[in-house]
Amino acid sequence: MIRVGIVDDQEILRRGMKAILSTEEDIEIIGEGCHGMEGYRLCESHIVDIILMDIKMPVMDGVEATRRIKRDFPQVKIIILTTFDDDEYIFDALKYGASGYILKDAAPEEIIRTIRDVYGGGAGIQPRIAAKVVERIRHMEDKTTARDPKIDVLTDRERDIVQLVGEGKNNREIARQLFITEGTVKNHITNILEKLELRDRTQLAIFAVKNRLV
Repeated sequence: MIRVGIVDDQEILRRGMKAILSTEEDIEIIGEGCHGMEGYRLCESHIVDIILMDIKMPVMDGVEATRRIKRDFPQVKIIILTTFDDDEYIFDALKYGASGYILKDAAPEEIIRTIRDVYGGGAGIQPRIAAKVVERIRHMEDKTTARDPKIDVLTDRERDIVQLVGEGKNNREIARQLFITEGTVKNHITNILEKLELRDRTQLAIFAVKNRLV
């Protein structure tokens, strides 16, 4: 069972998310909040797997809430609820450990798929806004910035996988493109994260962009 909390200052959105998720047998809504501090308190009082987190909220915004939750409850995964106007905040949230992001107007099946992907260790990166985040990271990185020397410890196959993760592809898509099994992809990613000393797949995607592997 995937235990999910919903944190957004718009009650109509919380109701909509609850209506979508309550139809799924493997998802349980354990609570909700209207600002980031209430999201933090959910993690204090419940066993939480995933928080759906808005960005712009009163009292405590989603970026600061993400930072505090990942600091004190690192096992909790956070998916940012966003609009096209929030891209600068998305990057900050990813930097603090968010596992992905999804547009608030995404189709129900896309929301559910993202939750399951993130719960399973994947990165919840919607193609519609992935390009904007990639461009922001590229803009922030000085073209003269030296590449991370840890790249040199990767095999050619591992570099291929890092590139595809940076492009937002999931394990199934990577497996099909490289003609290997999903299990092999998962094992490669585990090894890559260890070699690069990264926490999760989302950090790996950011690493790929920063080092111009994408």
